[in-house]
Amino acid sequence: MPTTTADRAGRGAAFLTAEEREVLYALGCGLGNAEIAAALVLPEGAVAERLDRVLGKLGLRDRAAAIVHAFDCGLVVPGQGPRGPLPGPGGARRTAPEPGPWLRVSLLGPLRTTLAGRPVDVGPVRQQAVLAALALSAGRSVSRGRLLEDVWGREMPDGNVVPVYVYRLRKILRLGERPDSVIRRDRYGYGLVRGVAEVDALCVEDLVTRAAAAERGGDLTEAVRLCGRALELFRGEPLAGLPGPFAEAERLRLAQRRVALAQRGADWLLRLGRRREAITALSALALEEPLNEQVAATLMHALRCDGRRAEALAVFDRTGRRLAEDLGVAPGEVLVRARRAALRGEDAGAGRAGAA
Repeated sequence: MPTTTADRAGRGAAFLTAEEREVLYALGCGLGNAEIAAALVLPEGAVAERLDRVLGKLGLRDRAAAIVHAFDCGLVVPGQGPRGPLPGPGGARRTAPEPGPWLRVSLLGPLRTTLAGRPVDVGPVRQQAVLAALALSAGRSVSRGRLLEDVWGREMPDGNVVPVYVYRLRKILRLGERPDSVIRRDRYGYGLVRGVAEVDALCVEDLVTRAAAAERGGDLTEAVRLCGRALELFRGEPLAGLPGPFAEAERLRLAQRRVALAQRGADWLLRLGRRREAITALSALALEEPLNEQVAATLMHALRCDGRRAEALAVFDRTGRRLAEDLGVAPGEVLVRARRAALRGEDAGAGRAGAA
């Protein structure tokens, strides 16, 4: 069924971040990428990436369709000019007025929260942990009992502490001058209002999905680019300092997700013949994860592909010593196979990391 003007307007800015709306607004004003970059103080590459995201989120074919959409959703009015000052290449950042404050929750490091682009203090660590649990619920409602177990665990307090914390968060995270909050309540519990929040951990999953689609389509260069963007979202230990069983489990899951994603990106680099880049990335990862046998095996494979058999064997020796000293165990089968392949010189010059 063809998309109508009303359909496009209905989808509108609810699917876009504040930065993406800036680009859509500037497009509607008739600016090119270089002019948008100058107006928003951004590299041209960043403008192109945001434009790609706008097109993807709104289901638009090309730049011309995005300009039409800027008119359809009322961001720019034909015959009356843009709503708000036109961005110009003077260096100062001048943007369209926001249709409403938007929430961004960054969990891939210490929790950071911004509302309408401004940092917001969301209170003590337990209150932050409540927000993190809601942010990672991906549109689902979370019950009061679930929040108690997730944030307090065995240290469950007396009284209605969850409603109190949610009430405080709702006051802090109001949508501008309106009484609405970004936190909704229904008969199932609490959750973030759909379309108003961007959560970095969920953005990673979107990028991973797009990278996998690029791989299936045979575009490994695009897969590597999207993988790199996902890895850049990690700022340190996920949910650092947040208490409770939920935060602890998510810290482990997201840390493992990052390692697996880095290995996958290295595998794609190897398949592209970009061995030195793959080795650099895997060497850094091996330093961070000295007991991770899968990472060590993938690095050994990359070194072997590059004709550096002695270095590959040195990785085995180094990892084996750490396993013995720290865990009291011998190298597992994955490392033993990688050592055997290095000794035999198997797959020299191969492009794909079998261990990954």
